[in-house]
Amino acid sequence: MPVPSGSYNPHQGAPSCFDRMKVGFMMGFCVGMASGVIFGGFSALRFGLRGRELVSTVGKTMVQGGGTFGTFMAIGTGIRC
Repeated sequence: MPVPSGSYNPHQGAPSCFDRMKVGFMMGFCVGMASGVIFGGFSALRFGLRGRELVSTVGKTMVQGGGTFGTFMAIGTGIRC
């Protein structure tokens, strides 16, 4: 069975390196946010945070993890271009 060539329009050509880096950043950001929920949530619950403090702490952890992992994924994708 043939492998699909990709999700881009063949008349437009391959996606640019910057487009690939954007996709890499978004994928890394999503993975980092998911790990931020898991690790930040358990950490905040262990410290005894509840309510607004819990949501605020987990939200900060999600954004930090997403930004960090997204940046590294974008850099890795840029190196592969």
